[in-house]
Amino acid sequence: MFKKILIANRGEIACRVIKTARRMGIGTVAVHSDADANALHVQMADEAVHIGPAAAAQSYLVIDKILDAVRETGADAVHPGYGFLSENKAFAEALEQAGVAFIGPPSGAIEAMGDKITSKKLADKAGVSTVPGHMGLIADAAEAVRIAAGIGYPVMIKASAGGGGKGMRIAWNDEETREGFRASKSEAAASFGDDRIFIEKFVTAPRHIEIQVLADRHGSCLYLNERECSIQRRNQKVVEEAPSPFLDAATRKAMGEQACALACAVGYASAGTVEFIVDGDRNFYFLEMNTRLQVEHPVTELITGIDLVEQMIRVAQGEALSFGQKDVRIDGWAIENRLYAEDPYRGFLPSTGRLTRYRPPPEGEAPGGAVLRNDTGVYEGAEISVHYDPMIAKLCAWAPTRAAAIEAMRDALDAFEVEGIGHNLPFVAAVMDHPRFVAGEITTAFIEEEYPRGFGGVTLEASALTMLARVALGLSAVEFDRKSAITGQLRAAPRPMARHWEVAIGGQHAKLGIVQREGGRITFEDGCAMVLDWMPGRSLARAQIDGRSLTVKVAPTGQGWRLRWRGAEVTACPRGLRAAELARLMPEKLPPDTSRMLLCPMPGLLSRLEVAEGDAVEEGQALAVVEAMKMENTLRAERRGIVRKVNCAPGDSLAVDEVILEFE
Repeated sequence: MFKKILIANRGEIACRVIKTARRMGIGTVAVHSDADANALHVQMADEAVHIGPAAAAQSYLVIDKILDAVRETGADAVHPGYGFLSENKAFAEALEQAGVAFIGPPSGAIEAMGDKITSKKLADKAGVSTVPGHMGLIADAAEAVRIAAGIGYPVMIKASAGGGGKGMRIAWNDEETREGFRASKSEAAASFGDDRIFIEKFVTAPRHIEIQVLADRHGSCLYLNERECSIQRRNQKVVEEAPSPFLDAATRKAMGEQACALACAVGYASAGTVEFIVDGDRNFYFLEMNTRLQVEHPVTELITGIDLVEQMIRVAQGEALSFGQKDVRIDGWAIENRLYAEDPYRGFLPSTGRLTRYRPPPEGEAPGGAVLRNDTGVYEGAEISVHYDPMIAKLCAWAPTRAAAIEAMRDALDAFEVEGIGHNLPFVAAVMDHPRFVAGEITTAFIEEEYPRGFGGVTLEASALTMLARVALGLSAVEFDRKSAITGQLRAAPRPMARHWEVAIGGQHAKLGIVQREGGRITFEDGCAMVLDWMPGRSLARAQIDGRSLTVKVAPTGQGWRLRWRGAEVTACPRGLRAAELARLMPEKLPPDTSRMLLCPMPGLLSRLEVAEGDAVEEGQALAVVEAMKMENTLRAERRGIVRKVNCAPGDSLAVDEVILEFE
């Protein structure tokens, strides 16, 4: 077995590989840029080597620097993780020439499947169902428009060397094709160093379902069932689960066999994923093959019990698979939610900064027979950099059934604490409660269809608000008792807490009466009983209300409490009846008017300005392009107007809400 493995990656996937290597008794080497000097994967590894500046193009993507680190540390194998050099043929060949094992497939398979145009031709030849499209390279935007019109709208514009949703755009007309071609080409060049573009037909209302394959160098190739990855935003997966709630056994078998046929056709050996789009009649079409470990591999591991990283290492060592297709099982259900550093209330735009609080729920056994797993590459106090992918962690929940896995995930999200940056926890919590997701009736258009105007938060029903009002009153009762116990107070005897209260919460006023308080137990006048586990200073409150368990994130405000639960955030203000009467007479403070300004919705670099002072703009017109976390974000006019003032220039670094343009 290998003595030492260098992980040519960063973040959570580097930490993930280190965990398995450590369990197998293999030494590990981390590489890091300037920005990652204090990163978690650097702390976890046995050795660490600095490889350059923060920009990936000057560090993680430089083959020579990785090879220098290999020689310096004496590593005898390299695991590439995903992204960066994981699907780079030249990297695999360079390692081979250096006599170092590449923990991945042969370079020929990487080359064949890494190019989406070539891979589709090979898939078609291997008998795999493919999507109609133009398989040749496209020179410019004008040619892209001609090809798209010939295929028929809508079309998908894709980077040939793409992955992870980068360099991909859906176009519904000629103008979107021109703009999408330019943006995809630019993103592809920045992310992969390869700006080749192709176009294919976009299948409307599809599901994105992928097959995990595992092959050795002795002729064995297995499929480890499927993953449902349909809930995506801008072609970036957000929620994954295994198995799919849509597939039947016959379709699963057919997809698995075709995936293995393609893997065998290119001499594949290692873990890989064959991605398909599936229509409402369970017809499936080849999308692409990822010749690496997938981000969402944990859900497959949870339902099969197979450690994919371990198998990759053993295959690279030359071992044969120790199990066969009949040994691959589906045990229970697993769901993964990706935690991204992005602000769902600002159109999911990237967010950067320091994690002032990062406390995931504990891994391992959870109530109801569930199991929690959190793959992460950060810690409390770490900084989310503008230079890399915005994913912070992958929270997974396993349970015997899909319904139980969803419930376990809901509870885990409620207990996941993240502060200091914008993040998508409220959004994925909302998805877990959405009727379509619960029913398994999802497509890749789920987010577009259910949140067409973006995510504005969760609106709780009256019964849920009343439940949170009880929690808020319980918090105030605990705080009252703590203050009453302070020694040296002037009054002769402690003042009893009032019996009748009104809690202003979420636009409603819940009137609650307390009959009895004993320890953490409160009995209300309407017969409801609550047991509250909380002490001042804690950020999580756990409550049992009439037998229902809930975990609520809490923070004191000037007059009450900020409560976050199930993706919703509300302010609850418990007041005595007279105080509540007077509070309703207070004027409401209105926010400032920014309707005549274009504000930067995220920290980033202003890469282009499309207008100048004095220009008339129309609704929907592109005004500026801000680049953040390797993605270009086009800012558009919300209404007609005239540009009165330009406050920024291309190349400027912008902060959140910085004024770019002002309008008359």
